Amino acid sequence: MSTDAPTLKAPYPYFGGKSRVAAEVWRRFGDVRNVVDPFFGSNAILLARPEPFDGTETINDLDGFVPNFWRAVNADPDAVAAAMNWPVMEVCLEARHKWLVTADRKAAFLERMKSDPEFFDVKTAAWWCWGLGQWIGSGWCCGEWHGGKLPHLLHAGRGVHKQLPHLLHAGRGVHKQLPHLGDAGRGECARRGEVLRQWMQALCDRLRNVRVCCGDWKRVLGPSVTVHNGLTAVFLDPPYSAEAGRGNDIYRCEDLDVAHAVREWAVEHGNDPLMRIALCGYEGEHDMPADWDCFAWKTQGGYANQRNAGMTNRHRERIWFSRHCLTPTNHRMLF
Repeated sequence: MSTDAPTLKAPYPYFGGKSRVAAEVWRRFGDVRNVVDPFFGSNAILLARPEPFDGTETINDLDGFVPNFWRAVNADPDAVAAAMNWPVMEVCLEARHKWLVTADRKAAFLERMKSDPEFFDVKTAAWWCWGLGQWIGSGWCCGEWHGGKLPHLLHAGRGVHKQLPHLLHAGRGVHKQLPHLGDAGRGECARRGEVLRQWMQALCDRLRNVRVCCGDWKRVLGPSVTVHNGLTAVFLDPPYSAEAGRGNDIYRCEDLDVAHAVREWAVEHGNDPLMRIALCGYEGEHDMPADWDCFAWKTQGGYANQRNAGMTNRHRERIWFSRHCLTPTNHRMLF
């Protein structure tokens, strides 16, 4: 078995991740000088960017737990790896979930994430990632915990609830079977700890010059972040809209209408020769101009397989590419 660290990818599963189609996205973007991802989630597209690259990269997500993880990895990868090195335990999953969503702590943490671009919390980052790898479906870090016997209920009766860990196959995210390092004298904890350390260090090296923002998506789409830095690739992967026919409790920061506003922005800027824009969604979700190219693809299912509509929706994935993206003909010539 290989002695290398795991392939450079996010160490946690994420609903709607685009790693399966990342190569096609970069074929369409081509050789750009600037990359902006306002809904970066698992960071799948940026991590798949071809080398060499001499430009600027900016990522953003409204969910404070997501950019906190990447800020922490960027600043202190060894500490994140150490705090993440813990086995699957149901009682720890419930306890850490409650700790992460304790009302006062959670509110203060999210506010500081949005107001201080240099703030991060290593334990929050590691426990959030560790839990995502074993939590089934949606609900991780959702709601608020006020202590006592009963949780604070959020929305239609949903609050902090107990969840059986994901026990299928060899695990997900950091709980997958990790490669051996060839040292027969190492115990399992030390072996996994070293692989995790290498993994986080590799992510740290990759993110060294990436700007990690936390807030509304429009904040990173102004001229100073985009076209002022040259030919810009903008990857737009907003939460699917209500009309897309998906569940309404998938993301921690839910918004069933934001996809419409994102589409309007994309259409408005689609004719800019300094913009190459990709907009993700489901078949029929967006009515795009005729000069946008629609690319159909299929997911493996992932989180969607746990929902009744999952196996149907996995065939409905679409990406619309703006007119200045490379076409299937001219990107073959370029690459």
